[in-house]
Amino acid sequence: MTPGYADHDTARPYPEPGKSAVLPDSLPARRGPFSRDRARVLHSAALRRLAGKTQVVGPGEGSEVSGVPRNRLTHSLEVAQIGRGIAEELGCDPDVVDTAGLAHDIGHPPFGHNGERALDAVAQACGGFEGNAQTLRILTRLEPKVLGEREHGLNLTRASLDAATKYPWPRTPGTRKFGVYPDDRAVFDWVRDGAPDRRRCIEAQVMDWSDDVAYSVHDVEDGVRSGRISIPALTAAGERTVVAELAAKHFSPEPVSGLEEVAADLLRLPVVADLAGTEYDDTLGAQVALKRLTSELVGRFAAAAVTATRREHGDGILTRYAAELVVPPRVAAEVALLKAVALRYVMSDPGRRALQATQRERLTELVAALVDRGADALEPAFVPAFDAAGDDAARLRVVVDQVAALTDAQALHWHGVFVGGGVPRV
Repeated sequence: MTPGYADHDTARPYPEPGKSAVLPDSLPARRGPFSRDRARVLHSAALRRLAGKTQVVGPGEGSEVSGVPRNRLTHSLEVAQIGRGIAEELGCDPDVVDTAGLAHDIGHPPFGHNGERALDAVAQACGGFEGNAQTLRILTRLEPKVLGEREHGLNLTRASLDAATKYPWPRTPGTRKFGVYPDDRAVFDWVRDGAPDRRRCIEAQVMDWSDDVAYSVHDVEDGVRSGRISIPALTAAGERTVVAELAAKHFSPEPVSGLEEVAADLLRLPVVADLAGTEYDDTLGAQVALKRLTSELVGRFAAAAVTATRREHGDGILTRYAAELVVPPRVAAEVALLKAVALRYVMSDPGRRALQATQRERLTELVAALVDRGADALEPAFVPAFDAAGDDAARLRVVVDQVAALTDAQALHWHGVFVGGGVPRV
């Protein structure tokens, strides 16, 4: 048993028999339950599909000078690695946090958060759509691994499922983020058995901070490589003000004046200043300087959380609900500023906004077409649930599950077939 975890934490929703195909003289497996969890997510189709789903730019959108921009899969691998390093420092089981990092985005639909908005709008009759709630649904129901009296998804341990639960509450009026749909409430309650109401375990907090660190730093890196973000431009006081205003509006409780000061200090860090003198030109020296910036900032943000948490909670093993992750306000402000940089220069581009409107329209039309056509239009794995659905809302949920599982390219292809009259699927 991993120190800090009990049988309650390693329990699975469905008891599984041991493997039956091993050779008679094989040595007994030494893998623990959390290592098995990580392997199940790593080998899942849901994780592989993330390679075809939008992170900031969509797959294939990178320009000739931008290298290979990140997608949801590479982002998830990076989150898992950052989280694993923090877990090792705090005494959390590294496999639990690694699993949560790998799994945290598998509920994302085609076109990322933009697709999430579209599916939430069309799914109001069945409880809406939220990527984190969809993650729980995939892990515990949709991903094929364990089949008992019903589908059990990957049948992960309680600790790993809880660590992957970023928002441990159902949807309530006025809340935009939530972690469970009404018809998944039973397994959610099983996962949360004994957990304080609406409180995240420390492993989930580590995953969440690792997610913030990964996408704030790496989105800026990709933006610089693509020419969308100019580090020298950020040295102008006016630009820093605009970025600070965006950070205060969307990502940080700090006042704009305080964020401007933090931004100025951040730009004075040697690894940032090295890129602030001239525009990025993609030469070998520039690539090395940009990668050094990325590495230094990730290390800065991870180490700050470890140090502050240890200062607050001491040197013992910190697992589950024994402690809270502590992120220094200044470091949180730095991460918020990096998010605001990506928002201003990448995600707010007028051309991108027009593309996103088209993407939402196509997903909306695709859902309507599949609802109209019924089970014959769905992949075979979704047909039993559609046939067993007792009402229109339940059938809509199955259709949304199907559309959410598609990659960006598949969603466009399906739209061409079922809405645009394209060549039928084979």
